[in-house]
Amino acid sequence: MAPVFFEECAMLYEKRCFHHEPGKGGHKHEHTQTKAVINRLSRAIGHLESVKRMVEDGRDCSEVLIQLAAVRAALNNTAKIILKDHIEHCLSDVEQGNNEALLELNEAIDKFIG
Repeated sequence: MAPVFFEECAMLYEKRCFHHEPGKGGHKHEHTQTKAVINRLSRAIGHLESVKRMVEDGRDCSEVLIQLAAVRAALNNTAKIILKDHIEHCLSDVEQGNNEALLELNEAIDKFIG
């Protein structure tokens, strides 16, 4: 189930802002780190699949937890890349008078932190 989620995130990110759906409003921008994000998500998918195999094989719980922590760290680092890209574009939009962009930036930060 998780790999489908990651693949969906990668596809949405590749097209535009991952939190904007077509026709639902919000500002759009091109991403500068698309390839890096997709590569990182692909690695995380592979890592998570190997953790799943560890569980299926009955591996030690502490080994599984260590690997899950590594997957979580990889995802957090990927999210930071996306957030930094989003911040750069939102600030540019705010400078151009789009105050809604600042609200969207705050929402993105809240989603990432919370």
